[in-house]
Amino acid sequence: MKRFLLGCLLAAKYLAITYPLATLAGQETPVLPNTNATQNPWLILQKASQAARELSYEGIFVYQSGASGRSVQITHMNYGQGEYARIVVLDGMPREVLSQGKDVVIFSPRNEKVVIEKRRGQNLFPALLPSNMDLIKTSYTVKLAGIERVGGRDGQLIILEPRDQYRYGYKLWTDREYGLLIKSQTLNERHEPTEQIAFSQLTLLNSQNMDWFQPNIDHDKKYVMEDSPAKNITPDDNTWAVTNLPDGYRKVDQVTRMVPGKSYPVTQLIFSDGLASVSLFIEPLVKGVEPKVGHTAMGATNFYANTNNGHQIVVVGEVPEATVTQIAGAVTFKK
Repeated sequence: MKRFLLGCLLAAKYLAITYPLATLAGQETPVLPNTNATQNPWLILQKASQAARELSYEGIFVYQSGASGRSVQITHMNYGQGEYARIVVLDGMPREVLSQGKDVVIFSPRNEKVVIEKRRGQNLFPALLPSNMDLIKTSYTVKLAGIERVGGRDGQLIILEPRDQYRYGYKLWTDREYGLLIKSQTLNERHEPTEQIAFSQLTLLNSQNMDWFQPNIDHDKKYVMEDSPAKNITPDDNTWAVTNLPDGYRKVDQVTRMVPGKSYPVTQLIFSDGLASVSLFIEPLVKGVEPKVGHTAMGATNFYANTNNGHQIVVVGEVPEATVTQIAGAVTFKK
C-alpha cells in the first residue's frame, strides 16, 4: 500500500513546527549529508531514505492511479525507542495500519466484524527508498532536475531512469529543508505517469506522546484475529525453484498462508530491485477449478498467470509486463 487531500485531524497535544530539526525536543538530530554533498543526487536520495525513518511527522498524502485516488493520513514517530506509525485510509472502506518496527497490524472491517491481520513490514510512502542506494544504482541512472512546489514545500526533483525494460522510471521530489520524500511519480515505458503519491499536508512533530498509537475502535463491531497467519517455510519444503530472474531482482521474502476460499496454502515470494517489487504466488491446481492463464493490467500494475506442473502460478507487481512474464516463466519444479 502506498496511496492517497486535505483535512488533517491534528491532535492538539502535538506542537507543529516548521523550523530546524535540531530544535525538536527530545529527539536526536538525524545524521544527514552536509550541504555540499546534497548536490549529488544519490546522496539526496540517501537523505530522503533516512529522513523517512528518522523524523517524526504527520500529514495527509493523496494516492492516484488512473481514475482512482484516495487520501491517507500518516503519523510517524521515531524518538530513539524505534519507529512507530499509524496509517488511516480516509476514503472509501475504513482501514488502519499500525506498525512498530517491522511488525505490522492491519484492521479491516468485513461485514459486521473487524479482522485484525498481522503482516511483515513493507516500504510505505514516504519510506519508499532503500537504506542502501547500492541496491538501485545498478538498475537505474539518476539526474537532478528543477525545484518544484509540492504541498506548499520546495521540492528537489530527481529523475530515476531504468537501465532496461524490467522496471519503470520514477520522478521523486524531496523536501529541500528536511530531505523527506514529498512526492513520487511512476512513469511507464512511454514516460507517461501511471501512479502518483504526494503530500498535500505535512507537519513535523516534537512530541513523544504516544496516545495516537492505537486503532480507532468501533464498539459496535466484533474484533477478530485472522484465522491462519502467515508462516515461514524452509527451503527443504520447496519442490520448486525460481531461476533466471530479471537482472537486478532478488528474493526479499517468502511466506505461506491460508487464504479464504482456498483449500491449500498459497506460497508468496517477493522479489525487489530495491525500489520496484513483484509478488509470485504458487498454489496447487484444484480439480474442477478453471486455472487462470494470460496477462492483464490495471494502471501501473501488471498480472501474469500460467500453470506449471499441476500448480497455478500468478505474478503481480507495479512493473512492466516483461518483468511479470519472465518471473512466471522462471519457476521450475524439481523431479
